[in-house]
Amino acid sequence: MIHAYKNNGYNIILDVNSGSVHVVDELTYEVIPLFEHKSREEVIEALKGRYDIADIKEVLDEVEELKEAGQLYAEDEYRQFVKNFKGRKTVVKAMCLHIAHDCNLACKYCFAEEGEYHGRRALMSLEVGKKALDFLIENSGNRVNLEVDFFGGEPLMNWDVVKELVMYGRSKEREYNKKFRFTLTTNGVLLNDDIMEFANKEMANVVLSLDGRKEVNDAMRPFRNGKGSYDLIVPKFVRFAKMRDELGLSYYVRGTFTRDNLDFSKDVIHYADLGFKHMSIEPVVGSEDEPYSIRQEDIPKIMEEYDALAKEYIKRKKEGRGFNFFHFMIDLEQGPCVAKRLSGCGSGTEYLAVTPWGDFYPCHQFVGDEKFLMGNVYEGIKRTDIQDEFKLCNVYAKPKCSECFARYYCSGGCSANAYKFHGDIKDAYDIGCDMQKKRIECAIMIKAALAEEE
Repeated sequence: MIHAYKNNGYNIILDVNSGSVHVVDELTYEVIPLFEHKSREEVIEALKGRYDIADIKEVLDEVEELKEAGQLYAEDEYRQFVKNFKGRKTVVKAMCLHIAHDCNLACKYCFAEEGEYHGRRALMSLEVGKKALDFLIENSGNRVNLEVDFFGGEPLMNWDVVKELVMYGRSKEREYNKKFRFTLTTNGVLLNDDIMEFANKEMANVVLSLDGRKEVNDAMRPFRNGKGSYDLIVPKFVRFAKMRDELGLSYYVRGTFTRDNLDFSKDVIHYADLGFKHMSIEPVVGSEDEPYSIRQEDIPKIMEEYDALAKEYIKRKKEGRGFNFFHFMIDLEQGPCVAKRLSGCGSGTEYLAVTPWGDFYPCHQFVGDEKFLMGNVYEGIKRTDIQDEFKLCNVYAKPKCSECFARYYCSGGCSANAYKFHGDIKDAYDIGCDMQKKRIECAIMIKAALAEEE
């Protein structure tokens, strides 16, 4: 399967099944897609009026060599793996602990309803948190590295329990031959020196929520009294990120763009100008009747923004003042394992969300929907049928994904978004797909552009 596209002056051919990328001239760009389904003679006949026949034959010879090397028109070797997915032993390797179903901001697009998740405000007790970590240890098989994200609402509203759970997890590592990798996601309102010091010691990653420019952030991320949050949190985030940069520790500044800031590339550049090195800005996913929700007619503008961002990304990298944008970070040489390529984040199987009272859901976006309540920390997984359904959620089970060039990079997209818009986790959120495909195209083009400098 071939995907051919033009971006920023480059003619790019992606051989989907092998992952090989070819940056080619105009003639080769026309030959490769034609030769996928036509004979040599038919390709020559189709192009001879515009190109020299000797040149066409030379390109065909080169293309045939690439085919023999498995770098063009490669067979799909992955489809066979999905047959065994349902029979795989369930090994849980990651948890999202909803440490606080409460929040001190009132973000207008919040799927968690200011932390309530369609339910009641609550803080996770130490007992529930310990039970969750015990479950993770007991159900992680031989896996050594375990991921735990302290999530909300706002986790810092229950900071003492966060610290206790980190220490509890550390106390179990040697006994069970496990290593916890903790992540903290925060809006920064309660961030202080003591929290930064602890996080720099114990948190492998921190996610800092900020929507970009002051006017954008304050419009969408106000306090409950309507006052903006930018002026309070940005100085703390800048200081925290600088500390982590100096210590070689991971962090991401993570924002959301909506219909109100379709010029979101400016927000990413604003992050970079503030000194942040690692960032992401995600499209809002909201019901179609919300005024901030992205619509199909917004897609052309969004595509222009990703192109503009990619060009600025390249420019700054070449000038020695680059930054990392999550969606442009793509590994063309190794990448994730086959299972990850085919089935994505592992929600409902390898990854679970835990509510403050200990209920299990496939991920944080399903929390509060009782149809997806899988069990709890006291009794374990009771709804194995839900688990089995998510095991079968892979790129070949999704009609929209099975013939898409992006399938091995997006792994079928977000099951929660598919369910939200189509009522089926094996469907796909179409607007999200359009944006994901564009980001992948930009990421590959960036690789080509930066390779010229090496």
